[in-house]
Amino acid sequence: MTGNARVPATEITGVYGALVKTFSKRMLGEVPESLGIMWQNVPVLKASMRLGQKARKWNECDMDLKSYAHMAVAALVGCSACLDLGYFQAHNEGLDVAKAREVPRWRESGVFTPLERDVMDYAEAMTQTPPTVTDELSARLLEQLGAPALVELTAFAAMANQMARANVALGIEAEGLSASCGLPPLAQPSGVASPA
Repeated sequence: MTGNARVPATEITGVYGALVKTFSKRMLGEVPESLGIMWQNVPVLKASMRLGQKARKWNECDMDLKSYAHMAVAALVGCSACLDLGYFQAHNEGLDVAKAREVPRWRESGVFTPLERDVMDYAEAMTQTPPTVTDELSARLLEQLGAPALVELTAFAAMANQMARANVALGIEAEGLSASCGLPPLAQPSGVASPA
């Protein structure tokens, strides 16, 4: 993982460090190397973790939909760490793993409902620079989800953008979380050759 990292990992120390390591082991089964990179600036890490913990408590929008949105953002940005974590979390939270593994090629896959496709289209449109969200797409989602869920989905996709772009910029890559629990490999995005 750290072979392409642009910031060196540092030792996770102190009382807070012990808590973070315990939480990571409980949640992921291990302490990811990327945590040592983020440990270089503990206030930033704390703020990011707090936001993530609060976002996990949001409940206006279906968790599967938010997972697909997060993974669609990660696939578009090219964040292998986010895709790996999203797939791992889908497995551990009882979400539809068959669908989660297809998110990188959702446009060609036949497993998604029209609503799920709209959600991933919306997440990708938010991710474009400049954003390409249309009134029509927003209106369809508003009608299907309602205002509270659409606001939550939007915030969740924005947060996914922040995480994915930070990971890519720092050179943080997948650490094999999904492989560690025996999940089949993620589908390759269209036009990407499978690794030999």
